[in-house]
Amino acid sequence: MFSKPSQTVYTVSRLNREIRALLEQGFASLILTGEISNFIAPASGHWYFSLKDDKAQIKAAMWRGNNRNQSYRPINGAQVTVKARVSLYEPRGDYQLIVEHMEPAGEGQLKQEFDALKMRLAAEGLFSSAYKKPLPQNINRIGVITSPTGAAIKDILTVLKRRAPQLEVVIYPAMVQGKEAHGHLIKQIELANLRNEVDVIILGRGGGSLEDLWCFNHEHLARAIYQSALPIVSAVGHEIDTTISDYVADVRAATPSAAAELVSPNTQELHNRVNQLISRLANAFKHDIADKRALATQLQHRLNLCHPRNQLNQKSQRLDELSIALQQAMRQRLYQQERVLANLTPRLMRQSPDKKLANANHQLAQLHARLHQAMQQQLQHANNTLALQASRLDSVSPLNVLARGYSITKTAQNKVVKSVEDVKVGDVLITELVDGQVISKVEA
Repeated sequence: MFSKPSQTVYTVSRLNREIRALLEQGFASLILTGEISNFIAPASGHWYFSLKDDKAQIKAAMWRGNNRNQSYRPINGAQVTVKARVSLYEPRGDYQLIVEHMEPAGEGQLKQEFDALKMRLAAEGLFSSAYKKPLPQNINRIGVITSPTGAAIKDILTVLKRRAPQLEVVIYPAMVQGKEAHGHLIKQIELANLRNEVDVIILGRGGGSLEDLWCFNHEHLARAIYQSALPIVSAVGHEIDTTISDYVADVRAATPSAAAELVSPNTQELHNRVNQLISRLANAFKHDIADKRALATQLQHRLNLCHPRNQLNQKSQRLDELSIALQQAMRQRLYQQERVLANLTPRLMRQSPDKKLANANHQLAQLHARLHQAMQQQLQHANNTLALQASRLDSVSPLNVLARGYSITKTAQNKVVKSVEDVKVGDVLITELVDGQVISKVEA
């Protein structure tokens, strides 16, 4: 009556473990709404309760790590919307929900749909700050996706004109209410990204009821905002209004006017800031110039101390002192020599050399006559020798040879032509004759 020996035999714990794995794999994450009953919050910090509707109920647990950040504390009888996964409590074999997030259920069907979509998109990461694009530092052109006749565009343009009139605004007109409105908004987001003509997009409209703003809670619009390459500022309704677009947008503004302030610099603040910077720059300039002047004065003083002019003045003063001392020494020496000369003059007069001078003059006259005679003899001998040498030189002079009809031929480089091998066709030759030169060119 038992199965075949080859068939697997389960234990209860193994069966519950495998059933648990099947449940957790088959229902990884889901969102459901229900009424809380049998709520228990023991000292461990975990929450245990049941979720029920008018036909069924299921046990649920929310671990301390998930519920400690909950701003909402559940009570029995409250309607809630939870994000949970299905599991099994193995010791008792009870299947249960493991709740990860909980919010009070809203009033009406739209609120429930809003909460469910919000939780689902949050679970996918569409609201994560890691994927949000920062606003550009320098915004020159702003795109606005809204109704061209609504109050929102008027508020935005008023704020931009007041704060930054230099900014350009491109309006992408779209429906902002009704069943087809989300499609219009998506098309304009895609158009703005295709044109790529603006730096940032403001997406929004004025206030209204939940039904009026419902197009901004559409899943397809949320995904279009998430996929936009251009940063998007969501500005839907009043400050108390919140839509799915606000959560998925890169930046959320409380109102359209607040969005215009976010993306535009305050011109007056910029002017004030520039003036402050100019004032600081001027003060810094003054201080810097004062420091540089003080440094220049200090360096000038140091330069004057070691300037060559000062050294030259000192040397000049020393030279003057030495010059005065030299003059005094020279005058003293001259005075002494004058006294010696005065003593020697009488002695010199007593030994006058006039006679010796007369004899010397006579001897000088004789020697002068002898010298003149010797010079005449030497000059005559030299003239005779020169004439003889000139006669010999003239006999071998080339001029005499030329006078007899001979000539000397040279190249342009002043080289004497001795053979036909010394010239070639085209060379210029200079022929020396007795009475001039003949210049010719070699033809053959």
